[in-house]
Amino acid sequence: MTDRLTFETLPDHIRTEEELEELISRPTQGLVDDLSQVEGDIVVLGVAGKVGPSLARMAKRAVPSKRVIGVARFSEPGLREQLEGWGIETVRCDLLDSAAVAELPKAANVVYMAGKKFGTNDDPSFAWAMNTMVPATVASYYRDSRIVAFSTLCVYPFGVVAHNGWDERVQPKPVGDYANSCVGRERAFEYGSRRYGTPGRLARLNYAIDLRYGVLHDIAGWVYRGEPVKLATGHASVIWQGDANAQILRCLKQATTPTSPINIGGPEQASVRAIAHAFGEIFGREPIFEGEEQPTGWINSTFLAQRLFGYPNVPLSRMIDWVAWWVANDMPVYDKPTRYEVRDGLF
Repeated sequence: MTDRLTFETLPDHIRTEEELEELISRPTQGLVDDLSQVEGDIVVLGVAGKVGPSLARMAKRAVPSKRVIGVARFSEPGLREQLEGWGIETVRCDLLDSAAVAELPKAANVVYMAGKKFGTNDDPSFAWAMNTMVPATVASYYRDSRIVAFSTLCVYPFGVVAHNGWDERVQPKPVGDYANSCVGRERAFEYGSRRYGTPGRLARLNYAIDLRYGVLHDIAGWVYRGEPVKLATGHASVIWQGDANAQILRCLKQATTPTSPINIGGPEQASVRAIAHAFGEIFGREPIFEGEEQPTGWINSTFLAQRLFGYPNVPLSRMIDWVAWWVANDMPVYDKPTRYEVRDGLF
């Protein structure tokens, strides 16, 4: 088994969670080269989410000589031990507690992954606290570090699908508490960057694909169960989570002062209808559709990321094959729909 992710080393199927965890955290050569040139250790704040463990493990695999420190509340049993088994140091911390943040280990590089999305409408105040207050605290405490912070495509206004969406020069125009609070997160890091001279990047992530969740998993499940696929949101930019992890970590080398946004996603705006038909062919089932494609959506351009990092290693067709096998064989899932089809910003 190779220890570098390339198109040539991709398997036809992923048959166990262990295989999935290994592949999704396998570094690219570009990541190895970039992190080797970035001085200092890495702290991952909010490491216990869906993406955090694989990103932290990938960083450690790419540069074993660096300390990788994962910080979270660690409410999920066994996760802390799993991370430590991968060589990642762990620190338990509630990031809403500014006094606890002040006790965290310093590091030259910070990847900020904490945040709140689903359930925002049930308690908007908590989402605002997580998405704005915590970033302000982190931006101040880690002022002498590089900070790559996760953000979202939802900060953009709807764009015209036929125009390939917005690039990073377009100003945010958020809809709903979640997207507005995410702009607040970006502004907190931007303020810290301008005030303290902190280099960074704001990674506006599109839809990352893990076989246990994601846009493709949602569509595959609907087709497999004979449920309608809603078409109003007719296109989505999807990227293999391992490719997204690698690009976001590589942003540490591409940090700017002041911090600046970068769109992370697939090279194409993938058609939901075409994806559903692809799954239908594999499952031997005709997809059921509801509604018609609207001309606009949360669409953005990833040309900047492509210029810096090249094309993702895992193409859409391979992701479809992997997800189809996973769904058809009733493999483990996170049971966390992406709700990519939502158009009113209410999550």
